[in-house]
Amino acid sequence: MRLYLEKKNMKSQIHYRVKKIFTNVLVHFLLLSVAVTCLFPMLWVVASSFKTQETVFQDLSLVPKEWHFQNYYQAWHEGGFGRHFLNSLGYTVFVVVGIVIISSMAAYAFSRLNFPGKNALFYMFLVAMMIPIPGSFVALYVLLNKLKLRNTEIGYILAMINVGLSTSIFLLKTFFDKTPKELEDAARIDGCSKFGIWWHVALPLAKPVLAVVVVFNALNVWNEYLLALLIFDDRLKMPLQVALQKFQGEFVTNYPLLMAGLTITALPIIILYLLMQKYIVKGVTQGAVVG
Repeated sequence: MRLYLEKKNMKSQIHYRVKKIFTNVLVHFLLLSVAVTCLFPMLWVVASSFKTQETVFQDLSLVPKEWHFQNYYQAWHEGGFGRHFLNSLGYTVFVVVGIVIISSMAAYAFSRLNFPGKNALFYMFLVAMMIPIPGSFVALYVLLNKLKLRNTEIGYILAMINVGLSTSIFLLKTFFDKTPKELEDAARIDGCSKFGIWWHVALPLAKPVLAVVVVFNALNVWNEYLLALLIFDDRLKMPLQVALQKFQGEFVTNYPLLMAGLTITALPIIILYLLMQKYIVKGVTQGAVVG
């Protein structure tokens, strides 16, 4: 009987191990398939940026036979990438900083303070998340015209801050609701004001969520195109995405220069994500155990 039970137990262990190995292989295969599906277009864009107009669709390999590095030089100068790159960089920095400051203060107030209309105001922000950006174009155009802010950098920056506030407030408030209040009580005993608690306690604890807010909004501002066309009349004030139009004509598209421009455009956001990756992963792993 004992021998029978030992054999049965051994078979169960073998069955469990085989099942676990099969499950891991299947999961890794699916994840690798998704990764290849996401990475292949990016790799093809980078490879095509080193080819010529004649070989871009003839040579489909990811390693070009001849490397034409001058495509990047031509894309930068012919597309006016220098001016538009600085425009996008400035817009992104000011918008992200504005969103982080305003949304973190608002989220902390919604989470910790009691004031009349608190829930109604928060629900208004949630409803605003469901309104697509083009849905507010008419109202935004009229408002900026009346405020004399259309075709100005400050008008574009304020509009983009408004676009990212609702989602950022929601993410930060959810995090602040789960953080322990004991740390804030200790800071309050030490003489910290509400502003000091927000600055010295709440913000350092919210670094993982702030990283998500920064990456999400930086990507949103960096890729914005339609709102810039609505606000700006002066082409020199337009962001980087407008410069890509110069390589796409009505009848002919210069694909190597376009791909070089797309690579230049994507590179800063990829670098930002890599720098923030540690905090993003930390936010995902700690989100379930905060508090």
